[in-house]
Amino acid sequence: MSDTATPMLAQYLELKAEAGDALLFYRMGDFYELFFADAAAAAATLGITLTRRGRYRGEDVPMCGVPVHAAQAYLARLIRAGHRVAVAEQTEDAATARRAGRPVARAIVRVASAATLTEEELLDATAANWLMCVIVAGERAGAAWVDVSTGRFLTAAVDRVDEAALRARVAPAELIGPDSAPGVTSVPGARFDIAGARARLELLFGVATVDTLGAFEDVELRAAGGLLAYLEHGARGHPPRLDPPERVVATHEMAIDAATRASLDLGRGGLLGRIDRTRTAGGARLLADDLAAPLVDLQALQARHDAVGWFVTLPRLRARVRDALRAVPDVARALGRLGAGRGQPRDLAAIGTGLAQADAIAAMLADGSDAPQSLAATLAGLTLERALAAAIVHALALADDRAAAGVATLDEGGFIAPGYDPALDVLRRSGSGARATIAGLETRYREASGVAGLRIRHNGVLGWHIDAPARAETALRGAGFVHRQTLSGQVRFGSDELTALATQIAEAANAALALERAHFERLCAMVLESARAVGAVAGALARIDVTAALAELAAGERWVRPDMDVGTTFAIEGARHPVVEAALATAHKPFVANDCDLTDRPLWLVTGPNMGGKSTFLRQTALIAILAQMGSFVPARAARLGIVDRLFSRVGASDDLAQGRSTFMVEMIETATILRQATPRSLVILDELGRGTSTYDGLAIAWAVLEWIHDRIGCRCLFATHYHELTRLARRLDGVHLATLRAREWKGELLFLHEVAAGAADRSYGLAVARLAGVPPPVIARAKAILARLEAGRPMVQIEGELPLFGPAAQAEPLPPDMTGQTLIEALRDIDPDALSPRDAHALVRTLVGRIHAE
Repeated sequence: MSDTATPMLAQYLELKAEAGDALLFYRMGDFYELFFADAAAAAATLGITLTRRGRYRGEDVPMCGVPVHAAQAYLARLIRAGHRVAVAEQTEDAATARRAGRPVARAIVRVASAATLTEEELLDATAANWLMCVIVAGERAGAAWVDVSTGRFLTAAVDRVDEAALRARVAPAELIGPDSAPGVTSVPGARFDIAGARARLELLFGVATVDTLGAFEDVELRAAGGLLAYLEHGARGHPPRLDPPERVVATHEMAIDAATRASLDLGRGGLLGRIDRTRTAGGARLLADDLAAPLVDLQALQARHDAVGWFVTLPRLRARVRDALRAVPDVARALGRLGAGRGQPRDLAAIGTGLAQADAIAAMLADGSDAPQSLAATLAGLTLERALAAAIVHALALADDRAAAGVATLDEGGFIAPGYDPALDVLRRSGSGARATIAGLETRYREASGVAGLRIRHNGVLGWHIDAPARAETALRGAGFVHRQTLSGQVRFGSDELTALATQIAEAANAALALERAHFERLCAMVLESARAVGAVAGALARIDVTAALAELAAGERWVRPDMDVGTTFAIEGARHPVVEAALATAHKPFVANDCDLTDRPLWLVTGPNMGGKSTFLRQTALIAILAQMGSFVPARAARLGIVDRLFSRVGASDDLAQGRSTFMVEMIETATILRQATPRSLVILDELGRGTSTYDGLAIAWAVLEWIHDRIGCRCLFATHYHELTRLARRLDGVHLATLRAREWKGELLFLHEVAAGAADRSYGLAVARLAGVPPPVIARAKAILARLEAGRPMVQIEGELPLFGPAAQAEPLPPDMTGQTLIEALRDIDPDALSPRDAHALVRTLVGRIHAE
């Protein structure tokens, strides 16, 4: 490179302008090279060396590169770091370009980002990989999201206030929109016009009008159009295969906002990981989707419970089906790769194997007696593509479990079964025969030349050649061989016979590879023609997997079927927290189950000590509601539940410093959301509301919120608090029930019983918990003294004046005359004599003497 742009640099700059903010992988032979700022960013992310290549406009040009054969791993690391990557490939033979005296033609063939990946090694098999587009118009928000790896396509239109909750429900790997915002990839606004959106959808799905696909609002059509435009831009002529859009109706799902999802830990590290017993990748993704969007339709819920219950009663059949599911590949993602033009023979093999296994599982289930009606459609979906399965199995010889069918690539060949195509077999025999002839030729050449070390070998540079020790060079030249290369200790020759055989091998291999590619393309076309049906089989397999897995969970963990209705019933006997119970079981500790009945008195005011189990009790109630409405059995002895339309959980402390929000501000925003959006059919979980501000402010807020929920909303609610003053509300609010987590002090130790009982706690045991946590004894003693004065009604200003912090005078000051002997004992209990200095001990004695004289 020079100070002016060389032809190659000019080509690079043109492609980089097209790539925009994406890093540009510029193919140069066996490497993808990056230049300028792209090189600096990639080198920093990948930890590779940043070098220089020439100069441009008076400055050195930064450069780094990654080998093509290892590009996938580097691509994954860049995308995980938040980059988008444009891949520019060579589109012509380098020799052709050299003869023409110009750079090799290159073009961007793909723009890869977090949500446009299809490669198996770059994706989490157990999680959907959503690309989501959201736009807001007035008081409505439209959304469209697609999993490119499977082709699933969904849309929704919601009120503007519910837009954040919808994003939390989807949890996209990549979010795009018309506006630039943190975490959002900006897309030009022109791509969101309604006319363009309709045109893109009609063209993609081959319909005369988008209305054929469903009744969509303009705002969600615009979101869908922007999403498709983004995919078209990145796919560069090879758009992914997508299913027709499926409209999600918000009122058909339990609404759960982002804060609630976070506080309840619904992801794979929490509840999802606890309940996942699936055997297939598709099943794991469907289970996560069910958990993210619990149902509110009673009939649909009962259908799922019927299916789980059926599997619970048939343990042997369940075991057989689950064993068969182990052999099911990821059919949906294999189909996605074929549809995107990135498929390999292993993807065809996965589809063939999956379809064949689906047929076998259908036969197993047909043997089951009295299968519920809810399974009928699922079972029918398993046998949709028997002919296609047979065609693929025959072509790839999957029935013989040939490893080559699973690992061979399009570039290598060898994936079509012997006997499938006689012409291919002839070509393979021709190549094999030539190789056998070469073996015989080697023996003849060795005998004729007398060179015992003579070998005929092959490499990527010389092709087939004669290899011998260097000392044999004279003998081989005299035998009429053509010299090709001399190395240290070795010499290499060619011959007319060997050249002819090499040509025969190469021609046969090329012809065989072309024939195998033709078979591959034909089989791919067959699969894509039946893509909807193949996708339905994949969906049916996933649903069977989820249902059998939930039954396995229920049977193994003593979970019960919830009795659901459309009212506001909410009665759970022997409820358990599924995650905490599992953690305790690992430590061989029992979980204390508790009852919760919100039916008649729907607002429970829960008191009790810190560490006593209030948060666990609150969370387990919310988790049981979610499990029931996703179609699972629940961890309880019995459960009668009215369907919850919205679930809110305000548990724990968090801040949002990036938005300038303190912990208390976040708490109030979440509380405001609950008070504005909860309905009489909602379930609300509130823990320690108002603790982020002054005592009186917090108490006032908690009091007013409690009254609002009781008087205005009337929903089912668990309200945990340390403000014992709130318990007085039970005297005048009929819907309030007092409950407490029991604890007991025994020989100076605090014992948590984790039992929920009627009534209110007599105190918070805060100092006892502080002692358990290891707070230094002098601090505990000081706190007890202050607490005694506060409980005696002494003003705070007076107390601060009387008790200098931790000084000897604080110990020497006479204790108030109204202290009882028991109070005095409590004040002395945590004093460690060995920790007292002589001066502190003397001051303490003076204090005690002063107390005696005061009496």
